[in-house]
Amino acid sequence: MLSYFNDIQFAEKHWFWLMLAIPLMIGWYIFRLKKLEGEVNFSSFTLFKGIRTSLKAKFRHSLFVLRILAFAFMIAALARPQSRSSWKNSKTEGIDIVVSLDLSLSMLAKDFKPNRIEVAKDVILDFIDARPNDRIGLVVFGGVAFTQCPLTSDHKVLKNMFPQIKAGMLDQGTAIGLGLANAVARIKESKAKSKVIIFISDGVNNVGEIAPLTAGELAKTYGVRVYCIGVGSRGKALQPVAIYAQGEYEYDYVDVDIDEKVMTEISDMTGGKYFRATNTESLKNICQEIDKMEKTIISEKSFTNKAEHFLPLAIAAAILLLLEFILRFTLFKSVP
Repeated sequence: MLSYFNDIQFAEKHWFWLMLAIPLMIGWYIFRLKKLEGEVNFSSFTLFKGIRTSLKAKFRHSLFVLRILAFAFMIAALARPQSRSSWKNSKTEGIDIVVSLDLSLSMLAKDFKPNRIEVAKDVILDFIDARPNDRIGLVVFGGVAFTQCPLTSDHKVLKNMFPQIKAGMLDQGTAIGLGLANAVARIKESKAKSKVIIFISDGVNNVGEIAPLTAGELAKTYGVRVYCIGVGSRGKALQPVAIYAQGEYEYDYVDVDIDEKVMTEISDMTGGKYFRATNTESLKNICQEIDKMEKTIISEKSFTNKAEHFLPLAIAAAILLLLEFILRFTLFKSVP
């Protein structure tokens, strides 16, 4: 009930100034009562003992109370109480995004702390959280390419797959062409107005039957923008050079070799952009920049509905006046 009155607003509040007349009416009523009072002298009140006050006498002021209440209800009705309800009709046009992530052994390099793959996974998870309205898929590649998760709007399912992703879990090598072509295959049938691939790698294409530029042409044909990110510091980085039977790695400093020329060409031909991430902070900034460039389209239409509520107040005032009229000429009728 209280929440109902919280939603009520008055369109013409100036009528409430008439409420100031109520104290004047009460004052005039009291003044008239005193003026009309008479005096009768008695030598003793003994004769009045045991006489009870009649109901008529007890409620003799009820007619005036009814009149005051009716007046207050009429003022409230004149102020036009209204309730307002509003709602929004939202239309969201999300972007379909496939992340293609390199899982070659070099992604264990320690120029990022703790290593490239773990930092890349954390940054991608943050990127997913920032895109609640988009469908996102995940492709992983090494010597071969594999669809880890097709395009989905269920980001919880997608994020639950990240703990399973490990560098070196696929065949050895860096198949950039396969990794990109697989991502294109996942997104090419999308009906979204904007189709994007975020391609993350730290090496040079050295295996696979599809050339990187061929995969880039394929993306261009299907209207897919490709943002390539080269991950790795400049110079040398400590990374695995051998693996033992127990699954342990031997590390050594190796030249960081990223095919920036090819990735730049792929990005340019598809309308995307190439970025180089040399540390954790720069990788975060790159993903934030891509997030800003690829904005989801959200259009909203607002609707407002007003309902008038003066009628119940007007009816209440009429009932009170009618009751006052009936009582005045029946129960409280004055005898000449």
